[in-house]
Amino acid sequence: MKLLFITLMGIIGFTTAPTENVNKTIDPEASVITWKGYKVLGSHTGTLQVKEGNLEFEGDQLQGGSFVIDMASLATTDLEGEAAGKLVGHLSSPDFFAVEQFPTASFKITKVVSRGKAGDYKITGDLTIKETTKSTTFNALIEDGVATAKLQIDRSEYDIRYGSGSFFDNLGDNTIYDEFDLEVQLALKK
Repeated sequence: MKLLFITLMGIIGFTTAPTENVNKTIDPEASVITWKGYKVLGSHTGTLQVKEGNLEFEGDQLQGGSFVIDMASLATTDLEGEAAGKLVGHLSSPDFFAVEQFPTASFKITKVVSRGKAGDYKITGDLTIKETTKSTTFNALIEDGVATAKLQIDRSEYDIRYGSGSFFDNLGDNTIYDEFDLEVQLALKK
């Protein structure tokens, strides 16, 4: 009986097809990153576009991946006209993201842990903004070919200090908080 069990396990082990690794390309046209920045007297919202990227799977389990953000696509969604132009211009300037000098930002997954439900992951990765790379961890969900995640970033860790109460005194109502939110939506090409 024991020999039969070992023989069956051996046959099953040798006949089971290996899980295939698959790279799935991110569709930049269907993907978007929404941002929200906070200040004492309110907040601003906007979008960024994904330039390129891919997610790596072993079977249906996420294993890794990376994507590039087009910083020149920086837009605001809560202002219009001249006010929107001023905000985008200031955020694109060396005071904030220095888009002319650093036209892209990027994210590379370094660790993936399943949270126990299909498509639900805890992801750790390296976020690079203005050539500064910091590790960040967040939860992500992949459903119906779309990966979504919400994370909070401390801009001061990327040498973005303009209007920060952490670095400048007496800013009062002009204080801009260090943390900003990102909602990432990556659509995978079929």
